[in-house]
Amino acid sequence: MRALIVTAVAAEADSVAAGLTPHADPVTPEPRALAGRYLLSRRDLPGLAADVLVGGVGPAAAAAATATALALADYSLVVSAGIGGGILPAAPVGSLVVADAVVAADLGAETPDGFLDVQQLGFGHSVHLPPAELAARAAEATGALLAPVLTVSTVTGTAERAALLAARHPLAGAEAMEGFGVAEAAAAHGLPVLEIRAVSNAVGPRDRDAWRIGDALAALTAGFRALGPVLVHWGEHRHES
Repeated sequence: MRALIVTAVAAEADSVAAGLTPHADPVTPEPRALAGRYLLSRRDLPGLAADVLVGGVGPAAAAAATATALALADYSLVVSAGIGGGILPAAPVGSLVVADAVVAADLGAETPDGFLDVQQLGFGHSVHLPPAELAARAAEATGALLAPVLTVSTVTGTAERAALLAARHPLAGAEAMEGFGVAEAAAAHGLPVLEIRAVSNAVGPRDRDAWRIGDALAALTAGFRALGPVLVHWGEHRHES
């Protein structure tokens, strides 16, 4: 099976690639540049070819990068991966969240009666659903929380915004900035999507001193070390069916 794994920045891509590298001190190929100067790294495991793409920050950049890569090769699965904010108490710093729904949380319109998402406005979808069995197996293998992951264009930085999102999405486990863009591009190519986030900070008042980016990147590496066999098994089962 061949999977495209999309991150926002190089540090996330390096962490994902490290988790998919089977041996210590391996000889690994240099990333290659796609059209648009997107960097793509290849990792090969038995039964799994994984291309790790640095796609940029935000849903628009992620969608453009994902669509570019998908136009150049055939894939069976697209994964949005990286760090993000965790919604306490369910997703503490250093934990992992696997999405059972990829939600466009702030794409829509404000009205006197409240927020209407893009689907309620009649302009497409506001939610993409990963394959349920794959998401559940991924969460089990990685020790992750299985919950909706919110895609936002502006990260939450106040208690008021955090409370508003929690009221709209009471089951959500994390927020990040790219998942829905990746999912839209995958859907346009008829491909399933998965999202996994390592929590670097709590969703709420912005406090950079409390961020634990290194811990989150280490958790992302460990998560992909456990996720690789799950992707192989799912790909084999999907091929057989």
